[in-house]
Amino acid sequence: MKVSHEFDSVVYPDSKVLILGTIPSVKSRESGFYYMHPQNRFWSIISFLFDEDIPASISDKKEFLKKHKIALWDVLNSCDIVGSSDSSIKNPIVNDIGEVIKKSQVDTIFVNGKKAFYLYNKYCLDEVGIVAKYLPSTSPANRSISDEDIKDKYKEILKYLI
Repeated sequence: MKVSHEFDSVVYPDSKVLILGTIPSVKSRESGFYYMHPQNRFWSIISFLFDEDIPASISDKKEFLKKHKIALWDVLNSCDIVGSSDSSIKNPIVNDIGEVIKKSQVDTIFVNGKKAFYLYNKYCLDEVGIVAKYLPSTSPANRSISDEDIKDKYKEILKYLI
C-alpha cells in the first residue's frame, strides 16, 4: 500500500537534536502524530530521560519536545508498506532532512531503529552531512531489547542537549 507522510516535522528554532523514525505507523497516521501506538515505548522512554510524566495530548507532546530542544521527523516522505512493517518498505521517497537542519540548531541526529538508520545512510547522509547515531527501535514489534536496556541506550541523547 502506498503511504505518504501526513503530518509535519516538529522542529523549533532552538532544537538541538533530531530524532528520525522511518515513516509513521498505522496508529500514528490515524492519530496524526509520532509514536502514537499505545505499546510504542518512545514517549515513556523520552519522558523517563527527563524524569517527567508522559505527555498525554499531542499539544503536550509538542510542548515537551520544545522544552527539551528535540525535533522529530521521519526519514521517509512516502513508500509502499504493508501495515507498519518497516521490513516491507519498497519505493522509498525521502524527506528533505536538510530543511529541519536549516530552521533549527540541530547538530546531532539520532535514528529510531535499524531501517531508519539504513535509509538515512543510503539516501540522506551525503546531502545532510551529519552522521546519524543509531538507537534501537521503540516499536512494539521490537521486544528483543528490555525496557531497561533501551532506556540506557536512549540516555545518549542527553549528552547533546546540555
